[in-house]
Amino acid sequence: MANQSLADKLRPTSFDEIAGQTHLVGKNGIVRKLVENGRIPNMIFYGPPGVGKTTVANIIAKASDMQLYKLNATTATLADIKEVIASSENMFSSNGTLLYLDEIQYFNRKQQQSLLEFLENGKITLIASTTENPYYCIYKAIISRSSVFEFKSVVGSDCVPTLKRAISVLNSEFGTNKTVEDSVLLGIANSCGGDVRMSIGILENAFYIAGDKITEENAAELKPSAVGHFDRDGDVHYDLLSCLQKSIRGSDPDAAVFYLAKLLAMGDIISVSRRLQVIASEDIGCAYPLAGVITHSLTESAKEIGLPEAAIPLANAVCILATAPKSNSSYLAYHLACEDMNRGLGVEIPEHLQSPLFKGYKYPHDYENHYIKQDYLPKDLVGRKYYTFGNNKTEQAAKAYFDFITSKK
Repeated sequence: MANQSLADKLRPTSFDEIAGQTHLVGKNGIVRKLVENGRIPNMIFYGPPGVGKTTVANIIAKASDMQLYKLNATTATLADIKEVIASSENMFSSNGTLLYLDEIQYFNRKQQQSLLEFLENGKITLIASTTENPYYCIYKAIISRSSVFEFKSVVGSDCVPTLKRAISVLNSEFGTNKTVEDSVLLGIANSCGGDVRMSIGILENAFYIAGDKITEENAAELKPSAVGHFDRDGDVHYDLLSCLQKSIRGSDPDAAVFYLAKLLAMGDIISVSRRLQVIASEDIGCAYPLAGVITHSLTESAKEIGLPEAAIPLANAVCILATAPKSNSSYLAYHLACEDMNRGLGVEIPEHLQSPLFKGYKYPHDYENHYIKQDYLPKDLVGRKYYTFGNNKTEQAAKAYFDFITSKK
């Protein structure tokens, strides 16, 4: 095929040729074992683009001698599915039909439900792929009838052998003898965030602009400016925000700054600013009460400045939060209160807190240390403890004061 892409020419025809995914297709990989033992269940492949989902489906179809049909949910309709079924019924092969449905998340709920009929009667075996979390975007009845397998980003070193094959193919096609060092190939692979197809494309373009040797300078002109698979409405985006929060919660400023850099490479100030303000109260909270004020000030500054300089106040906020003392005592207190509320407790508030008379209410400022013991919780919750002082300097100082005033007669 004259216009066939280099990535298609290099597409593996056996599990051994696949870059990465050893947990699925390596010698002890679960998918490989299923195929080798003649068991081809309905499957859902999920993971970033360019990591081998379509390739594995091709190899499964070949190994099982099933008739393979490919559809993409961005353009396919139910009529296309029915046409596949009709074609399979007219075939003489007894090995069945394998339908590879790419980007299944673009099928709406009704379209996905309609697939169940064909899965139930066994007329097709489905392999669906998606770059999004299948447990959020795929109808649960389909998931319950399928085996779900995660494809992971390919580490750079696993991609290098494929890139070496690419150079060999290019040299053979053009009658050249161009060379490239492994370090350059590794740099290309790393720059693509685990996308093998993108790595091949960069190397192919570098081949055309290089002399007898493909250099780091040739590759640098073609590398993406931001590494990773970014979808501001998708799972990867929320995974990065989660990584940012968990790194700050874990008091790791280095990891936190790294995930900040990845998020800002997407141009996303708003989500980062919102998450940092949540972190200031959820994870630092009463251990450092000023964290919320400082974070709000720095995130507002970032939004006012805009990128690229917005990275400066945001990095400041991230490092302050990551190295601050931690406490989730107020966060836990709130959720404990919610649990009682959701159980239907505390419906009737105390009479002395009810307007307009506030009958029996004692005004704390009229008493020593501005404190007087009285019940504030509803009768069925009197004595219930939601807040526990955290084991940090600030909260322990507050506890000492609290113990002092509440112990006075």
